[in-house]
Amino acid sequence: QVQLVESGGGLVQAGGSLRLSCVASGRIFSINAMGWYRQAPGKQRELVATITRGGITNYADSVKGRFTISRDNAKNTVNLQMNSLKPEDTAVYYCNADLSIVQVPSRRAEYWGQGTQVTVSS
Repeated sequence: QVQLVESGGGLVQAGGSLRLSCVASGRIFSINAMGWYRQAPGKQRELVATITRGGITNYADSVKGRFTISRDNAKNTVNLQMNSLKPEDTAVYYCNADLSIVQVPSRRAEYWGQGTQVTVSS
């Protein structure tokens, strides 16, 4: 069983900062890409940022220059530092990991966390 658990969401005023963290646990063999996605009410889930095992990052245009994704491969964690937050950043943020498990190390699958709410007030 694999679990992704997010933390760090909350309520912040526009212009403020939040830091999200996600820890992957369980019988993990290897984690490839990790990332953050978000879903606002009435909208589809969208990519926020991803990072490969080697540290190559990719960001949505809407968050470039404001958000920074990082990971610690030894601890199976991925973080999202969010600065200069805007009301339009309000959403449930989900952690995602592309990984393989010990029982079937050759097969990769995507796993999701349960989500953490980020609310930015104007």
